[in-house]
Amino acid sequence: MTNVLLSISYDGTDFSGWQRQDKSDGGMPVRTVQGEMEEAISRMLKGPVKLYGSGRTDSGVHARAQKANFFSPYPSIPPSGYVRALNGFLPQDIRVQSAEIVPESFNARFSATSRSYRYFIRTGTTPPLASETRYVWYLPHELDLDRLNEMASFLHGETDCATFSAAGDQSLSTRRYIDRAAFFREGSNTIVFEIEANAFLWKMIRSLVGTFTQLDMKGAAPSAFREILESRDRRQALMTAPPTGLFLWDVKFDGIRRHI
Repeated sequence: MTNVLLSISYDGTDFSGWQRQDKSDGGMPVRTVQGEMEEAISRMLKGPVKLYGSGRTDSGVHARAQKANFFSPYPSIPPSGYVRALNGFLPQDIRVQSAEIVPESFNARFSATSRSYRYFIRTGTTPPLASETRYVWYLPHELDLDRLNEMASFLHGETDCATFSAAGDQSLSTRRYIDRAAFFREGSNTIVFEIEANAFLWKMIRSLVGTFTQLDMKGAAPSAFREILESRDRRQALMTAPPTGLFLWDVKFDGIRRHI
């Protein structure tokens, strides 16, 4: 058996998240990225396949480089063959960007050392083009980049992120190791929040972005964010930003493994 690692991009707008769901919604099948991918791989290999993703993205969340692996019984197929064949079977809102052969012990979830996400915010009085609305959160006012970065600076190292965990999160621990978190400007009217950590709680990034922007709109001091973070009280978090602007940006496998 050959262990194949894929890098996958997708537009999450019309998906109920990454993870395959065996139950239907009101009698209708639930469309997921993992489900579509496993169907395409099974068609290619003419047999059932289990795909192991590096992490789950929620409904409406996109990916630039989701990583996932599966075992193929055909060692003669070159990595490029999986890219060509799978993209022929997949819908247009999922694309396999690359494939590579990895050791049999490799698992995209458990071998990952960090994941990074980017959240895109469009600001100003001119709304985004219709073709862009799936991929940004539009705020019709400006944001203070310096203040946002002062607040984000409190997210570093081992951090208890309980405040920003959605109700129903089943993680054994709310502590995460955050490598970096910062805002930067992309062009004249787009602000991007980028965060890299060993793992994330359910809806954590969207909760962070919503809290950051609401505090900035109120002109709050950066210390207000620190107080919310250190409260470890979900009720202290402000709004949860919509999924439209969130992308799973990259997954690394060559860093330090941290089990927090």
